[in-house]
Amino acid sequence: MTTANQSIKPITTKINKEGNLEIGGCDLVELAQKYGTPLYVFDEATIRTIAKEYKKAFEKYPKVSMLYASKAFMTKAIVRILDEEGFGFDMVSGGEIYTASTAGADMKKCLFNGNNKSYSELQMAVELGIGLISVDNFLELALLDNAAKAANKTVDILLRVTPGIECHTHEYIQTGHLDSKFGFDLTQTDEAIEQLLDEYKNLNLVGLHAHIGSQIFETSIYYDEVEVLLKEMSRIKEKYGLNLSHINLGGGLGIKYTEQDCPPSINEIAEKIITSVKENSKKYNLEEPEIHIEPGRSIIGTSGVTLYTVGSSKQVPKGKKYVAVDGGMADNPRPSLYQAVYTAQVANKPEEPPVETVTIAGRFCESGDILIQETKLPELLPGDILCFYDTGAYGYSMSSNYNRVEKPAAVLVNNAQSDIIINRENYEHLVSLDVIPDRFKKEQGY
Repeated sequence: MTTANQSIKPITTKINKEGNLEIGGCDLVELAQKYGTPLYVFDEATIRTIAKEYKKAFEKYPKVSMLYASKAFMTKAIVRILDEEGFGFDMVSGGEIYTASTAGADMKKCLFNGNNKSYSELQMAVELGIGLISVDNFLELALLDNAAKAANKTVDILLRVTPGIECHTHEYIQTGHLDSKFGFDLTQTDEAIEQLLDEYKNLNLVGLHAHIGSQIFETSIYYDEVEVLLKEMSRIKEKYGLNLSHINLGGGLGIKYTEQDCPPSINEIAEKIITSVKENSKKYNLEEPEIHIEPGRSIIGTSGVTLYTVGSSKQVPKGKKYVAVDGGMADNPRPSLYQAVYTAQVANKPEEPPVETVTIAGRFCESGDILIQETKLPELLPGDILCFYDTGAYGYSMSSNYNRVEKPAAVLVNNAQSDIIINRENYEHLVSLDVIPDRFKKEQGY
């Protein structure tokens, strides 16, 4: 049974009677005209469908907590949707904590993660009553204990460990292998536990956390991750008498960016995880733990597209044809950063046959600002609207103001209605935090 992460397009995508692409009942050409481009468009039906698919896939295991990986894309509207779907939030900064809190999320269902949390962020997490904090290193143990002691609270924690598992993704998004900036090496967990038992009386260790990477297409790796964590929990129980009750497996399930991509379904990874938990709990004589899952990209990636307007073009003699759009690496750095590959379609003429091979270039002053290398499309003319699929994750969240270009708007579409969820920046926004020192004014006679 397939799930929506295995589709390139949002589930509501179709060609309407005007002959244009439509998502969420909204004509993409009309959205571009109304809101301008570049424009991020998120399909509410796809977000909710994938969230429900996760819940259903794990429903036969009674102890599962779903935590949306906020780093993929987070706004107050997204928080509201996923909170309604029963999700908590995996957060890695004070800004993400603040967004979730001010949007009304249940903070007891949330987790604070990250490899270099500041003391002020830890204080915020403690004061807001975040349910779990995943501790990444020895310094953080001390800082968090101080923050908890100052608030006169006891904080439930997980130890994040590196399980020594490598998945076949880009090296920048592998996080579970031994040579990683994240977490305690398994040879360091004894020292951490002894510090907890001897020194840090305001911290309560309840489980282990590992994350093995992102854009994962393998299923067996999840089985292996569970076994590593349960084996370590068994060792800890035998040595220290601690009965840990939670395992956080991270997220990382891949999505389909191109026709060549074949990610597993949500059901497949759920089956692999549940099977491993049951078999290895029995193998290591443990009570079956509560499982935490942190999907991000696999919920929001397929749900989002980006619209661009076609501008200039250049035919290199005996070489490539470049077609430029009004966005690029500042609103989607993934092609430059990870060599990520995308699928695009012309929103205003989706049924026209592909007639030429073009390279889609961005507008920014970098030769590496290329969004798609050599793809076959209909003839592109200035003013055409290009729809890039699967840009919901790590587009806006990794965007910048490079070249002092304003960040795009984002809209949510559902049942033929579109709503702004992020306003488009303007020039006033760009300079709003700039300060000219008073001495400059005095020197120039102002």
